[in-house]
Amino acid sequence: MQDIVNGRCGWCGTDELYMKYHDEEWGVLVTDDKTLFEFLVLESAQAGLSWITILRKREGYRKAFCNFDAERVAQMTDEDVERLMQFDGIVKNRLKIKSTITNARLFLALQKEFGSFYNYTLSFFPDRKPIINTVQSLSEIPVSSPESDAMSKDMKKRGFKFFRTTICYAHLQASGFINDHLTGCICHKR
Repeated sequence: MQDIVNGRCGWCGTDELYMKYHDEEWGVLVTDDKTLFEFLVLESAQAGLSWITILRKREGYRKAFCNFDAERVAQMTDEDVERLMQFDGIVKNRLKIKSTITNARLFLALQKEFGSFYNYTLSFFPDRKPIINTVQSLSEIPVSSPESDAMSKDMKKRGFKFFRTTICYAHLQASGFINDHLTGCICHKR
């Protein structure tokens, strides 16, 4: 895979949906808890799959999980799980569907404890500030960091599912807590 394609990080290639996501969302700091919950749901669903698969099903996830309203998702029941197992707009994996509901409940508990999920996330960062990496090649981008290790360990202890350090790192990249745009990318300095 090329490091830079059309001025962008090469991982997004030339797929229009992927390029739009890369240009407009990936690496942009998210401070809004609703959007952070959306990324948590999508990243957890991605475990074992390609990100583009989940990105293409994003609207399905939006419909299935109450427009990413954590309070409403936290109230979902076993009947909702059965209904979602028949819904074509998402990955039909019972464990992932159930974990989304569990994770929503735990997400709300973190909001209560820390004031927001954003504050909780920042608590794992030096000086409570996002990290801007200066990598020149896709091969230099790590799959985890001390921050993702600590955050995923804490989340696992609290009961979160499908959120190990690699998924956590991807979540931190997507939501802008870690900027891994290559230095030659048009979005790096943003």
